[in-house]
Amino acid sequence: MKICQLCAVDFTLYHFILPLMRAEQAAGHEVVGVCSDGEWLHKVREQGFRTVPLAIARNLNPLRHWLSYHRLVRLFREERFDMVHVHTPIAALLGRLAARRAGVGRIVYTAHGFYFHERMAPCKRALFIALEKWGGRHTDVLFTQAEEDAASARGLGLCRGGVIEAIGNGVDPARFSPPAAGGVSDARARLRAELETPEDAVVVMMTGRMVAEKGYPELFAAMAGQDAILWATGERLASDHAAGVSSAAPPANVRLLGHRRDVPDLLRAADIFTLPSHREGMPRSIIEAMMVGLPVIATDIRGSREEVVAGETGLLVPVADKIALAGAIRELSTDAERRRRMGAAGRRRALELYDESKVIQRQMERLALI
Repeated sequence: MKICQLCAVDFTLYHFILPLMRAEQAAGHEVVGVCSDGEWLHKVREQGFRTVPLAIARNLNPLRHWLSYHRLVRLFREERFDMVHVHTPIAALLGRLAARRAGVGRIVYTAHGFYFHERMAPCKRALFIALEKWGGRHTDVLFTQAEEDAASARGLGLCRGGVIEAIGNGVDPARFSPPAAGGVSDARARLRAELETPEDAVVVMMTGRMVAEKGYPELFAAMAGQDAILWATGERLASDHAAGVSSAAPPANVRLLGHRRDVPDLLRAADIFTLPSHREGMPRSIIEAMMVGLPVIATDIRGSREEVVAGETGLLVPVADKIALAGAIRELSTDAERRRRMGAAGRRRALELYDESKVIQRQMERLALI
């Protein structure tokens, strides 16, 4: 088949969709990546894929979306794709409408996390559900990453084709391997020295875009007075419309690292991972931490609570509760043996459920049937 993989931004295409593109190409399909232009797009091309830059705004600008929709219709008609596979909310809606208008035979949507959630204002939640239903009228297969999202999609009737399946999320176990047993690795010693972190300090790590909905304000507040150091990796994307985080907010025991290419090494040099997000789909960052063997402190939300077994592989806290978050950090930072047990249990769970090759294979098997 000739397959289009469509999302809003190049960061998503490179970091999250590229493994599936590789598997499809290896199976003999022609795969084309389409998204807004950016610095990561050339990295996708370096992997041997053709890409088409096409601007897709991440805000609610009707005029820009109308223009993107018409450009997508034209592109789909010119390319004559057999399948259009869409990702991320706005690109997914525009892409499905355009693909149906252009007569594309198979339309697949992977919901990496529905935008609507239980804490959203009722009128706003109703609007986003209505938009998902509209897109669902033009969807043959709907993949979700979390089982909870799949159940919501079935209950709300979000797929005309009726095929709704949770495929999970995954990472490469070889890349996110745990640290060698015993001793201090050169990478750990180097990173701790670079980040002004004593060798015996307890390090809490967070990976995520530097926006408020990832829970950074609560995390910074929770770190105040802790006998631990936070490494916060991530930056706010240029296309982000979510509220940002002030760089003046963190206490002295917080290190803001920005975008890093050595996340596996950082995880191996840390002791605890946290992701206090307000909403997620099936966060890959938690899986990365579990693969490395770290205990996880996360918020009790969709996706995160499916990955973290409370009391066994980590702890769950209420959303936006800085006191509960501070207590969980203090609880694990003072108990090395509990961290070790939870980390080992998390590694076993990640290997069983979140091996990237297994997740991709499930998608490939399902797509071969439509």
